[in-house]
Amino acid sequence: MELPEPPYYAVIFTSRRTEGDRGYAERSTAMSKLAAQQPGYLGETSVREESGLGITVSYWKDEKSIAGWRANLEHVEARRQGRAEWYLDYEVQVSRVERAYDFRR
Repeated sequence: MELPEPPYYAVIFTSRRTEGDRGYAERSTAMSKLAAQQPGYLGETSVREESGLGITVSYWKDEKSIAGWRANLEHVEARRQGRAEWYLDYEVQVSRVERAYDFRR
């Protein structure tokens, strides 16, 4: 994923899933596609273990962009459904990325 030079923001969402899908995969895909359409969205990376532990990091231009995504009505509904059906627990951290580097072979 190509990100701009810092600074930018990372929203780190760490969660533990309940058992069973119950529409989770479909909603998760839809939310990723919707997030990508939001002003200030820069990208996303996500992993989930078989145990149900998952980490998704979404990258944003600024805090205003993050607030816009948080206020999106479809995202609000997905969060409500997540608390009711899909997550045992989750944590969210919002961080300002000051420096970034990578290695590629």
